[in-house]
Amino acid sequence: MGGVATRLYGPASAAGKDAGAVAYLDGPFQECMRQVGAIAGAIYLRDADPGMLRLALLAGLPPGFLSPWMSAAISAPLPGTDAYREQRFLWVGSQEEMTHAYPRVAAALPYAFALAALPLTGAHRWGVLLLMWPATHPPVVKPRERRNIMAGAHRLARLIDTEARRHLPLPPRHPRVLATPPPSLDPRQRALAAVDLVDRLPVGACGLDLQGRFSYVSPRAAYLLGSTEAELLGTLPWHSVPWLDNPVCEDGYRAALVSREPVSFIAVRPPDDDLLFRLYPDSSGITVLLNKPGTGLADVRMRVDLAAAAAPKSAAHLYQVVHVAAALTEAATVRDVAEVVAEQIMPVVDAQAALLYRIKNDRLHVIGHPGYPPGIANLLDGAPLDSAFSAAAQASGTGRALFFRTADEVDHFYPRLSEITGKRAWAILPLATHHQPAGCCVFAYDRERPFGANERAVFTSLAGLIAQALDRARLYDEQHRLAHGLQEALLPRALDEHPELEAAARYLPATRGMDIGGDFYDLIRIDDATVVAVIGDVEGHNVAAAAMMGQIRTAIRAHTSAGAPPDQVLARTSRLLDDLDAELLASCLYARLDLVHHRAVLANAGHLPPLFRRPGEPCSLAEVAPGPLLGILRDPEYPLTELALPPDTLLGLYTDGLVEAPGIDMDHQLAKYAALLSSPEHDPLDALVDTLLHQWSNDAPRSDDIAVLLLRTHP
Repeated sequence: MGGVATRLYGPASAAGKDAGAVAYLDGPFQECMRQVGAIAGAIYLRDADPGMLRLALLAGLPPGFLSPWMSAAISAPLPGTDAYREQRFLWVGSQEEMTHAYPRVAAALPYAFALAALPLTGAHRWGVLLLMWPATHPPVVKPRERRNIMAGAHRLARLIDTEARRHLPLPPRHPRVLATPPPSLDPRQRALAAVDLVDRLPVGACGLDLQGRFSYVSPRAAYLLGSTEAELLGTLPWHSVPWLDNPVCEDGYRAALVSREPVSFIAVRPPDDDLLFRLYPDSSGITVLLNKPGTGLADVRMRVDLAAAAAPKSAAHLYQVVHVAAALTEAATVRDVAEVVAEQIMPVVDAQAALLYRIKNDRLHVIGHPGYPPGIANLLDGAPLDSAFSAAAQASGTGRALFFRTADEVDHFYPRLSEITGKRAWAILPLATHHQPAGCCVFAYDRERPFGANERAVFTSLAGLIAQALDRARLYDEQHRLAHGLQEALLPRALDEHPELEAAARYLPATRGMDIGGDFYDLIRIDDATVVAVIGDVEGHNVAAAAMMGQIRTAIRAHTSAGAPPDQVLARTSRLLDDLDAELLASCLYARLDLVHHRAVLANAGHLPPLFRRPGEPCSLAEVAPGPLLGILRDPEYPLTELALPPDTLLGLYTDGLVEAPGIDMDHQLAKYAALLSSPEHDPLDALVDTLLHQWSNDAPRSDDIAVLLLRTHP
């Protein structure tokens, strides 16, 4: 997809469109939801940045529910990105399953619901469809329902195909949010009778729309809430009723909206009056009944007290901070931390731009600048820590956060900063660990911002999380550079050349963990007639695995140069590992190619069989007799396998990272690669090996490293 995406979407700086640009999907999207009984749904489209998906269309939920995922990196571990990346139907049937498979999503949305995610793929991979069902939905999707869901996604993908003939279907800058369709009109007298009926109830009754706003307030409810119907209509309860301004109240609404199950809680009305709230949700909104509770309160799940006033300002922000903390915990590298700031934290603090600095040689260096063009970031890069002209340097040097609510405020201390950056408000947060400055994080806003006490407390908490993550990531990067340098030194810089043999090799490190491993390959020219090809895999992804890989490769070269046959080369190498008391095991495939007599002799130490194609025949797995892994036995025996090697024969050696991954069938992968290598076209092997690795070199994260060595005898 990488090359196609670049041609389709162009540079990552391409601007998004207005929300109306995706209006052609409104009706079909809502009809898809109706047909499968979904209570909410979202469509993400591929962004101008080929590595990102962005929320384009939303129905059934307020946008705040998805604020941590307004945009998402395709490599991120999320249901939608996994479905897009793996091009498959993905089902999460319960809250327990979500917690196990996607803990960050479960932390930000700790409610019971079922979720389907499936790709929107037609002429191209356009995006992904997400659909939600209430907690009452069975945890396992039935085959017929699955087919209906996939059919709906297919219809939406075809619509996007049609739209793409006119212009590129980019997501809008801000998602299009679909309102609940109005109910069919009833006679006026029926509506008035319903109002009269509710007004006569001895309890208060309210209606909330899907955004949480009051759509109806009975006189009794207004009295109990201490307000009037006119003051309440169209407002959020926790905004218009001060004593409901508490995360637990908002969380009751969010839980009812997502789970579609009744929720009850007690709130304390000043000075000390308990009110029982009962919420009854459906697809159009929530009915709220409130009254003074009696003695039987078995159904009450939550109690809101004024003593909780020190809690975070809203449940949404509380869960978003938890989500951010989880994301920062998973960030391994400095680049990962910068991506979390851009993709996860900026939506939480509603910032339009950010700068992330790290301290190196007593200067602040920009390591991320989302929302700022490179030219601005370059102007603000490299300030010394003792500079009086840099707000970031001042905050880092003093350890105190700076909040500038207006352009005038910042220009008073740092002239022309608002003019240079084009921003109107700033939160400048020092990042420190163990009382040592580590960097600075700046959030910038297009409009003036008051920065209240609660918001400043959230910023301070986020700064601590970012600082710890940045410190861990910096240590990880240093270790990675050392280990990666060791690994590069141990792998061959170039393959030995032979006039009768074409060769190409590639190594891809894992994208998770230490990014290093024990996969290795080698090509050893013995004489004008003989070449030895070797590939192997040491277990583990750490410095020990890389070091052992170097020992094995050196031993194999030494025994090969001494003239040992293939079985003895492996046996002596296994004995060496036993002498070294090595705790790691290794697989290895050793092939000795006689280019004069056109034959190959192979010995296998528990490695995957090679792909093999003779001229005029399809490519298949060669049948090579297996032997034990290196390091298991002191005196192992390795049977030899002989293969005819006529001119124009192709031999493919690879490690398990090429064909094994979660959710991928190894037999299917091998069949796919065999079909690719069966082509009679004489493409250069360098191009062919790049084609083999195309799937792994783009969006897909790799939990294992990959080594590939392709050989072809000249016709």
